[in-house]
Amino acid sequence: MPQTSTEIAPEGAWFKSSYSSDGTGNCVEAANLPAAVAVRDSKDKKGPALVFPRSSWATFITSVSQGETTA
Repeated sequence: MPQTSTEIAPEGAWFKSSYSSDGTGNCVEAANLPAAVAVRDSKDKKGPALVFPRSSWATFITSVSQGETTA
């Protein structure tokens, strides 16, 4: 059975991006782990989380910040 997000990282480890404050409730939260970054739906705090290796997360963040898209 998959781990819940609170099993992956304690509640206090999760944070929202400063860009996630538009008030719609459609936000994700991230948690820094020793060798990875976990991401969860902010509306489902005890639900599942995706866990990415740090190198993959860094590539994703760089691509987003540079405005890259896929077709």
